Amino acid sequence: MKETPLNPNFKEAIEHFALAMPVVKFIGLEFTKIEHGSVEFMVPYREELSFAQGSFQAGPIGMLMDMAACCAIGTKLPPGWMFSTIDFTTKILAPANGTCFIARGCAVSSGKTVSVGSANVFAIKGDNETLCATGLVTTRNFKAK
Repeated sequence: MKETPLNPNFKEAIEHFALAMPVVKFIGLEFTKIEHGSVEFMVPYREELSFAQGSFQAGPIGMLMDMAACCAIGTKLPPGWMFSTIDFTTKILAPANGTCFIARGCAVSSGKTVSVGSANVFAIKGDNETLCATGLVTTRNFKAK
């Protein structure tokens, strides 16, 4: 049975929330998919976020994982509700070497005050997509003031 979104405008709400952040503007995040319970976005390689030519540093990879899982969680919240990360774990699986990166997030458990999401981050180089990180995020959900 398909779950009905609590917020019929969840796509617009997530785009507005994420794209208003200065760091999101800086990294050039572009949503490629926003569905109820899942998101996908692309980020181009930026030398400012790397530690070696063509390779993202672990911090920005963790940020992409956190953003993807949180945005997926956000698609399941009621109108006027927000979320904030209270914990996240990122596991680096391979070097993040690529010309761009794709993050795919999924809401795992959506509660009234606490939710859990997961995400995978892929490095894209030519036609190759390499899973470079995976992780879990816990959020605290709250009614925006």
